[in-house]
Amino acid sequence: MIAFIGWVASEVDVDDLGYTTKNPFLPEKAELIYGGLAFLIIAGLLWKFALPQAKAALKARTERIQQQLDDAEADLAAAEAEAADIRAAKGDIAAERQRLLAEADTQAAAVLTDGRARLAQEMADLEAKSLAEIGAATARVGDELRAEIARLSSAAIDHVVTGSLDDATQQQLVEDFIARVGAGR
Repeated sequence: MIAFIGWVASEVDVDDLGYTTKNPFLPEKAELIYGGLAFLIIAGLLWKFALPQAKAALKARTERIQQQLDDAEADLAAAEAEAADIRAAKGDIAAERQRLLAEADTQAAAVLTDGRARLAQEMADLEAKSLAEIGAATARVGDELRAEIARLSSAAIDHVVTGSLDDATQQQLVEDFIARVGAGR
């Protein structure tokens, strides 16, 4: 810190290259005049040529941003209109869904009623057919039973008659039978 204070306090400063300055913060008068003039010339040229172009670029940018904002606002309005259409269609969809469900319920009830009627008719037909088959089977079994009883009775009578008749009685019965058959002609 002491070295810095001493350096500022000295009137002439010599650097490593051998240049000397009287004030370490301000340049020489000639440098100040030439530097000031160069600054004014460059600032004037920038003011004359660059500033209008910068203003035009900023104005074009502002217009482009405003156009984008206007487009976004138009897109927002279109999207809101489309959303309203979709909401209206959604309401129509809900009504259509209710109508379709009611129609499906009606059709299901009709199919169920029709199915029950067909089932009842088929059951009545099957019952009548079964009763007819049972009647036919009963008649057939009755006929078969009568035929079997007749056959067994005939065999039993033959057995009883043959077992209880002697040869002479049997001979007499055969001759009487032949005589009746011959007389009946």
